[in-house]
This record gives sequence, structure tokens and C-alpha cells, in this order.
Amino acid sequence: MKKIIRIGHSPDPDDAFMFYGLAKKRVSINGYEIEHVILDIQTLNESALKSELDITAISAAVYPFVAEDYWILSCGASVGRNYGPILVAKKNFNHSDLKGKKIAVPGLQTTAYLLLKIFLKDFKPVPMDFKEIIPAVLKDEVDLGLVIHEGQLNFSSYGLEKCLDLGNCWFEKFNLPIPLGLDVVKKDLGLAMAKKIKEALVQSIQYAMENESQALEYALEFGRGISKESAKKFVGMYVNEDTLDLGNDGSLALEKLFGLGYEFGFFKEMILPEII
Repeated sequence: MKKIIRIGHSPDPDDAFMFYGLAKKRVSINGYEIEHVILDIQTLNESALKSELDITAISAAVYPFVAEDYWILSCGASVGRNYGPILVAKKNFNHSDLKGKKIAVPGLQTTAYLLLKIFLKDFKPVPMDFKEIIPAVLKDEVDLGLVIHEGQLNFSSYGLEKCLDLGNCWFEKFNLPIPLGLDVVKKDLGLAMAKKIKEALVQSIQYAMENESQALEYALEFGRGISKESAKKFVGMYVNEDTLDLGNDGSLALEKLFGLGYEFGFFKEMILPEII
């Protein structure tokens, strides 16, 4: 009887695209049955804090809290180079005008929120489900919204303006990519098994890239009504060469992110990334 490995990922086009090969059983892990657990990223973050899943997607900013139980996989990361989460509003605020503003954020454990803390020292965060952020801005419940996922592409269709691109801020300051999401694997599976899982995920990503049209159709099932063209653009932004291998740049970027998080009081101790 095959053992079961539980893999968690979010219902977002980029995650779905990455796991296409595994989901359609074009890629497998010998001797194991894969159970896909599809949950929103905040729920996956909370699950990782309780060490519930064997492999799971998490916000990069959560890793220091789960580093005792999980290794980072060198593949499967959602990485932006010179782009990332953006601040949007009904009018174009200058950076100097953002002090003290009420800003909707997609959770207090997200990488997006940590980046906002790094680049904006004084604001009032209002955590909410990421799908509610643009409506909250439109209804004047908040001054600005910190948008992720497809909101980065379609905010202008709601008449909103981009006030700040945190991925751009990060690149200009540090000349590094920004790993926003990671895939992690439980340490108690052992190093040899972790490496097998990494190879399977690399193959799954490569299979999706080689069968882009079919993988996009599958990803669209998780796209919350976005067009195939928008899904292709979004997937292209966050499933790239950095997703296949974080490399030295990605490792340095994580060290910088965790170091700044510690400096700004987001983390209680300095954690270095352990990457398989």
C-alpha cells in the first residue's frame, strides 16, 4: 500500500500552474500517493505553524516561524524581479503623503505586509481577505489597499491608481529579486526524501512550462474569473527561472528579508534560510 504525502498549495493560478504535472499525475514520487490540499495562503501559513502538511506553500515571511520544522525547497518559489505587491488608491498619493494612512493588507503574516513595514514606517494596517481589499478601497473604508495576486494586474479596471510598487522599491534598494512565496518540506521526512520531493516539483514545473496552454487551462480553474491572457501574464510573472531554482540571488534575498524582518521587530530572532 502506498504511503500518502500531503501537499498544500493555494487556489491561485501560479501555484496551480506549478503543480500541474503532479496534479495530472504526469509526475509522481515512487511509492507515494499525493494528496493535494488546496487552501488560501493565510490558512496554509496557519497550517505550517502547526506543522500539519508534509509539503506546503507559505508566505516567505512565515518561514522564520516554522524554520525548526521545515526546510525551504530551492524550487517552487514565487519570485518577483523589479515588481511585487502594490499600493493602490483612488488618487495617486506621493510617498510623503502616506504617513498615518489606513491601509488594507492581506494578512499580518504575509510577505506583502512585511515589505510594507520595511518601506513605510507609519501607517494603520487593516487586515482582511485579499479579495476584499479593492472593494474596501472603492467604498472608502480604507485610504489605500495593498494588492497581491491578480489585483496587481486588474486594479486599473476599477479606476484605481498605483501609488507604490514594493517589488520595485526592493529591487532599487537591494538589486535583488523578492521571494514572496515559498514551498517548504518537513524536516522529519528526512533529507533524502526531501530531495526526491524537490526533484518531483522541478519536473512538475518543467512539465507545465512545456505544456503551457493545457497548464494555463488548468490554472484558470483557480483564477477567480480572470481571462486566459491575464492568467498567462500573471503566471509568467511568478513562475519563471527563479521558480525552478532560487539560486544565489534568491538565497541572498531571503537572508536580506529575514534580516530586515528581525531588525524591524517582525521576527524575534535572526533566522538564516535552510534551502534544499
